[in-house]
Amino acid sequence: MIVRRKRTAILISGRGSNMSSLIAAARSPDFPAEIALVLSNRPDAPGLATAKSQGLATAAVDHKIYAGREAFEGSLQAMLDAHYIDFICLAGFMRLLTASFVERWRGRMINIHPAILPSYKGLHTHERALADGVKIHGCTVHFVVPEMDSGPIIAQSAVPVLDYDTPDTLGARVLAQEHIIYPLALELATSERVWIDGNRVVGAAKDGGERRLVVPEPD
Repeated sequence: MIVRRKRTAILISGRGSNMSSLIAAARSPDFPAEIALVLSNRPDAPGLATAKSQGLATAAVDHKIYAGREAFEGSLQAMLDAHYIDFICLAGFMRLLTASFVERWRGRMINIHPAILPSYKGLHTHERALADGVKIHGCTVHFVVPEMDSGPIIAQSAVPVLDYDTPDTLGARVLAQEHIIYPLALELATSERVWIDGNRVVGAAKDGGERRLVVPEPD
């Protein structure tokens, strides 16, 4: 039986570092998602040129020309509909989405956050982790819900915080792990091998029972 791959849009606002890792993973014909659109709220986002150079459809919906978030999201949704999108990955998309838009895509939209949620929601995560003196930091891929950085967690990865770290050095090690776990999370979320149980993401074990997802430790 041929299973249709999920038509996936990647939403970006900048260079799209995580976008590139998702595109590379989806090149495999047996990957359950295909990247059907790269969409930005900034027409000058460098990631659009990167995606276009790889033969992908791209579009921009400039949030600055709209009177409010609802009007902007109306055009965003129209673009997603025009490309028959099934699933959304947020990859450095720097716009807060309204609850109505998020609810429309609940269970079909994921995001990556540069911290081990539920710690360090919001911005400047590496600076805050260093200021608090934590010994472990990392990243999280989660389903998007109306509350910021609060959805069911699909995958996480951790890195040690070193004594000489700066926000830049710590952020670089975290970003390397983001590039690993985001494609893994997209594969899981679009393959129907996992489902949401309350605020948990669980998957099927070989014996038909439930198991919690375990992401391999970084090398």
